[in-house]
Amino acid sequence: MLSRNVKPSVRGQPSGLPFHAYFTDVAGSAGLTWPTVYGSPNRTDHILASAGCGAAFFDYDNDGWLDVFILCGTTVEGDRGPATNRLYKNNRDGTFSDVTKQAGLERTGWASSVCIGDYNNDGHEDLFITYWGQNVLYRNNGDGSFTDVTEEAGLRHEGVRWGSGCTFVDFDRDGHLDLFVANYLEFEFNATPRPGENPNCFWKGLPVFCGPRGLPSGRSFLYRNRGDGTFDDVSESSGVATAHGSYGMTAVATDFDHDGWPDLYVACDSTHSLLFRNNRDGTFTEEGLERGLAVDENGNEQAGMGLGIGDYNLDGSLDILKTHFADDTSGLYQNNGEGLFQDVSAQAGLAVETRFVGWGAGIADLDNNGLPDIFVVTGGVFPEVARKLDAYPYYCPRIIFRNLGSGKFEELLDQGGPGVSAKHSSRGCAFGDFDNDGDVDVLIVNLHEPPSLLRNDLRGKANWLKVKLVGVRSNRSAIGATVTAHYGGKKQAQAVLSQSSFYSSSDSRLHFGLGPESRVDLSIRWPNGQIETISEVPINRLVIIEEGAGIVEVQQFVGVTGPRAQPTSPV
Repeated sequence: MLSRNVKPSVRGQPSGLPFHAYFTDVAGSAGLTWPTVYGSPNRTDHILASAGCGAAFFDYDNDGWLDVFILCGTTVEGDRGPATNRLYKNNRDGTFSDVTKQAGLERTGWASSVCIGDYNNDGHEDLFITYWGQNVLYRNNGDGSFTDVTEEAGLRHEGVRWGSGCTFVDFDRDGHLDLFVANYLEFEFNATPRPGENPNCFWKGLPVFCGPRGLPSGRSFLYRNRGDGTFDDVSESSGVATAHGSYGMTAVATDFDHDGWPDLYVACDSTHSLLFRNNRDGTFTEEGLERGLAVDENGNEQAGMGLGIGDYNLDGSLDILKTHFADDTSGLYQNNGEGLFQDVSAQAGLAVETRFVGWGAGIADLDNNGLPDIFVVTGGVFPEVARKLDAYPYYCPRIIFRNLGSGKFEELLDQGGPGVSAKHSSRGCAFGDFDNDGDVDVLIVNLHEPPSLLRNDLRGKANWLKVKLVGVRSNRSAIGATVTAHYGGKKQAQAVLSQSSFYSSSDSRLHFGLGPESRVDLSIRWPNGQIETISEVPINRLVIIEEGAGIVEVQQFVGVTGPRAQPTSPV
């Protein structure tokens, strides 16, 4: 694993400002009790067992409440036990029920990532899951069950691949979701060196699993949706297959340069990260280096793993947060509005933290004050090293950087609540409002333990707005759309994403904290490039906006302590 071995910046004096978000892990009482099996908790002999997997917040049954999907691995010995991906249905009372078997989603293997999207435009969100082995496409049948349609969709491949990041994306803007899949590296148990067998199998002078350096890298694939439930491999003709030599991890698809066409960004481990810029003719050009996203400000490659996407400085352009290995900082890349990025990690205050391995991450307004914050989950990869070197723990806390405005953040060391300070070896995380109370909660994958469900018990009376988009001419999931909220002289852009964080998928309902502001206007760029504006949107509500029709429903949230919120009459 690549690290820059940098020293942390000196911490400034705390601002003393109150932080009104407070996170409590309620996973146990909520019924999320199955552990995520991923190799052994005591030692990691193979890189396959180190990476872990992701999770999803999504409403699989369209009842207006977020359900939970947790990926899982297995053991090197193949002991299946209870190791399977798990779907938990939201009971709308703060608890969940395990419906994995009824849904047809039981499966054992080395799962990596999940991306969500309605690939057949039938109004039900489908699942694509990457694996070491064979990836899987599950069609949502609309009756609470899913069907494995990998073969009939044309997505089954020959041989073993290590599928990593994936994302649905309508790259040609024809209204049908296409599919992008990254691959990490080539791995076989019997063909990979053992710990300590060559120079790539040591860390801090101790023998550890080998890789990624020294192992053959994977490559990316792009599949075009034919519109009939099947996909065509256009990796070569689109230019995606021309990028070689990087260890691809999390993938994100969105419009970074305001041209109305979705681009593709892949965080890459120990190598340069990849930005595929959409040429608007069915092809892409890899421009990560030219656009400032391949390496850090000094030209160093980093161990890119997770990605947070958001508008941290409120200029209407999407910025990027990328997580890295221990002895390095998370990277914050500021978008200049034209899809050119500058590494501002140190200037923004993120360089004070270098202790942990960062994985899942998000740029989200945790306290509803109108300034998007940063949340990162962490966890070690070498349990055997942790037993010998206290400076590199395997179980680590979560990290919050509170947005101070003016492009600056401060790390909150003890203000986020017990759910933040608790130590785990975490990987993927997803952001969403599982209890429908108007704030952002966090779902986290913990290796060798049950997941964490961090309920945000937000104090204060800050206003907020949630936006759910429904495509008509565009893909129904509206993946690739960007919504810009204008409030109190500020403007904040958010995108509808199929995957972000680390190998995970978050609530597709966009959440805007508004602070004291009571008026908000919206500008929507739909995936097909059309722009729609809506003025004086009602606040402290979920608004459902249908392409070309404006707001079609408004829902007032009351949380799980009261009756289920019912939609008003169409507006």
